[in-house]
Amino acid sequence: MEADALAGEPGGITRRAQLAGLRPDDGAGVLFALHAAEPATLTWLPGLDAVLGLPGATGKELCDRLTELLRPLTADLRRTPPGRDFELEQPQDGPDGTPRRIRLRARTVGEQDHATGLLGVASAVAETVSAKSDLAALSDRYQLLMEQSPDAICVYSGGVVTYANQAALDLFAARAAHEVVSREFADFVAAESRHLLEDPSAEPREAVLKRLDGSNFVAETVSVRTSDSNPPSYQVVIRDSTVKHAAAAAVRAQEALVTHVSDAIVTITAEGIVTGWNPAAETVYGWPAPEALGRRVHEVLGIDPDPASIRDGIAEQTHRGRDGSPRQVRVSATETVDGFLLVCTDETARRRVEQHYATVVAALDEGVLVIGPTGLIQSANPAACRILGVPEADLLGVPCTTLVLFDEDGNRIPDDELPSMHTRRTGVTHNGLVVRLRRPDGRDVWVSLTSRLLDSDDPKGVSVVTSFTDITERRAISARLAHEATHDPLTRLANRTLVLDRLDRRDDGEAAAVLFLDLDKFKLINDSLGHPVGDQVLRIAGERLRRATGPDDVVGRLGGDEFVVVTSATTGPAQVGVFAAHLRSVLAEPVSVHGRQLHLDASMGIVLVEPDDRRSAEDLLRDADVAMYQAKSRGRGRFEFFDVALRRRMQRRLRMEQDLRDAVHSGQLWPAYQPVVDLRTGEMVGVEALLRWTHPKHGAISPAEFIPLAEESELINVLGKYVLRDTTRELAALRTGRGLDLSLKVNLSVRQLDDPHLVPAVRDALATTGLPPGSLTLEVTESALMRDTSAAAEVLSALRSLGVLLAIDDFGTGYSSLAQLRRLTLDTLKIDRSFITGIADSRDAAAIVTSIIAMAHAVDLTVVAEGVETAEELALLRELGCDQAQGYHLGRPLAAAELFQ
Repeated sequence: MEADALAGEPGGITRRAQLAGLRPDDGAGVLFALHAAEPATLTWLPGLDAVLGLPGATGKELCDRLTELLRPLTADLRRTPPGRDFELEQPQDGPDGTPRRIRLRARTVGEQDHATGLLGVASAVAETVSAKSDLAALSDRYQLLMEQSPDAICVYSGGVVTYANQAALDLFAARAAHEVVSREFADFVAAESRHLLEDPSAEPREAVLKRLDGSNFVAETVSVRTSDSNPPSYQVVIRDSTVKHAAAAAVRAQEALVTHVSDAIVTITAEGIVTGWNPAAETVYGWPAPEALGRRVHEVLGIDPDPASIRDGIAEQTHRGRDGSPRQVRVSATETVDGFLLVCTDETARRRVEQHYATVVAALDEGVLVIGPTGLIQSANPAACRILGVPEADLLGVPCTTLVLFDEDGNRIPDDELPSMHTRRTGVTHNGLVVRLRRPDGRDVWVSLTSRLLDSDDPKGVSVVTSFTDITERRAISARLAHEATHDPLTRLANRTLVLDRLDRRDDGEAAAVLFLDLDKFKLINDSLGHPVGDQVLRIAGERLRRATGPDDVVGRLGGDEFVVVTSATTGPAQVGVFAAHLRSVLAEPVSVHGRQLHLDASMGIVLVEPDDRRSAEDLLRDADVAMYQAKSRGRGRFEFFDVALRRRMQRRLRMEQDLRDAVHSGQLWPAYQPVVDLRTGEMVGVEALLRWTHPKHGAISPAEFIPLAEESELINVLGKYVLRDTTRELAALRTGRGLDLSLKVNLSVRQLDDPHLVPAVRDALATTGLPPGSLTLEVTESALMRDTSAAAEVLSALRSLGVLLAIDDFGTGYSSLAQLRRLTLDTLKIDRSFITGIADSRDAAAIVTSIIAMAHAVDLTVVAEGVETAEELALLRELGCDQAQGYHLGRPLAAAELFQ
């Protein structure tokens, strides 16, 4: 160890000692520092020779002596955490043999988890102190041993802790001694173990103790009585049992694993005597453990497994059970201290399944090939050899690329795109792939082929199994049946099924024209000349249409004398008209049948199909049929174009309008009420009446669908009177019967403003129901008011004379101004829901709503916010000074019975 006496007043060691709280006793002590890292160094301040009673000693002598005195503190220094304080007195004889004592006070310093040195003070003890008894010195050493003990040690008297070493502080998760000392020892004992405090024992006992953080741990404790005083004192040695319990749990887990595994585990001595036999071994071999233990291994396994030859390897062996039946077993052996451990996996069932599988594959009519990682055919069943026309010997070891395959369009499949190659490269399974296979004898065979990885659970596996079925005959039959199912047997033209299929399969971006033809006066020919002549006429007409059309056009007979032509080559109205005239002229050529000259003509209905046309094939034929009948109704021998948009609009309008008229008188219409809430009080102050339609067939019809339809006709006035009459009656009854002080808000449409019967209808409803005029608010949209402000002002003034209140609805969607609002006699302004949605997250929306509220309040209008969906929107509207609000957050529209139940 290097030694050095530092002259002067070196700042480093002094400052460190001050920071550590170390001070020489009355200036008589000497500071020292020990750095234990290699090379170890020991330094001290001048005066150490006087303290040690070795005046004039060399540095080496002082270093050796101080090192010896510090040995009790440095013996376990690396396992001691930094910041630990020690005090120790050591005897020291002077040069003349005079005994003296040296006091060493030190603190460990270093890294986070272990000390790398000491910083301390060495001082001589006064004679009066040094004369203390050897018993006191022994006490100091004992205390040092307690401090350095790896076991936790506590001393308690009268139940109160009087001492705890550092290990105890660590065990109890204490940061300082005062957190443990002076506290009841029972505070550190869990409730289930406190009974042990009543009978302390010097024998080791397990107890559940508590840390300062409240967590529990199991520890082994030994309590020794250290005094006979009253109350007695006890010293408790505590050792954490957590690791021991974990080790025991691990042993139990291993035992459970051996007990419950499905493999037979057998341990034998070097001489082959069975010493271990788990339950799986009993199952596999049929020997109960009591009978198997102690026997020679060849007796219970049926053979000598020769574990030395398969040590640390695997062998396939045939064992025998107790009944003599064979067991196909995979054996691994590991050498132990006194013998071997055998793990025997019974593969008898798997081998049997493999054999059965091989038998089944050989009996299949489906060909099966296994292609290895290198692309060579590894196995082929008899069916594969028969379908391919190649003996098994000529197939095995041959690259799979020798198989020549074509797709359904007749294109040869490249080698790297063969199903087996693609599956091997990508792992993608091909199921039911129809390909044409060319045999070595030149014959083509159609097969349905499936290709998948041999081991699908191993995506890196590159062996592929390919199976295929000969479908040549089936395909020929299917083709014949498919042709018969899609073609007219009389004319050999496409039938209705094929025409519909071709229409359904047209490209989305493809325009087309559908021409529906009906032979004029064909019934007269059929009835007068007989069906054979009629059939011949139909065959000739079909053949003429086929020759007059292009190769990509579809010509079909739908039945009777109806034909259809679908073309994509001619799609413009003018071009299609020319094409239709050409077809008529072809059909009009004389027909000679059984010596008779017949003349034909046709009426045609034409549908132009745009690229974005979404009509079904059935719809297209239906529309073409309608146009054809229109041509017939206009004199025959002509063609008519069908207007898709007009027909769709008229049909829908007529159907919905008629249903809506019926709904007015059949009780399908009913009023729903949505609450309007005062934002200052949170109370419901009114309801808005909203019309609902429950269709007997289609269920609930959206107002967005039927209200515009009603507004396009005079129905809106009928619906308006119905709503006004029923809602005023219903609310008046609620106000009278339940004492509800609620206002009713009813919407008026643009057409109702033009209705001269509006004002009388309102007057009559108020008079009939007894509803106070001030409790009725009529709402008109901003766009309706701005359409003709003068006319609107006149109507509103007449309504105002009845005493009702008026509101501008959906404000913000039109172009009204403050000046226009002032000219209209309004009471309420309703902000459109488009400004309310998302207002809590949009500063722009909030600013707009703030401006609307301020503008409305400037002309004394009550402000109502529509479409309040969230609590955040409601809170912001209240903050902005909005007066009232409605929306799903406050209440959905409900029938009166539900809303006021």
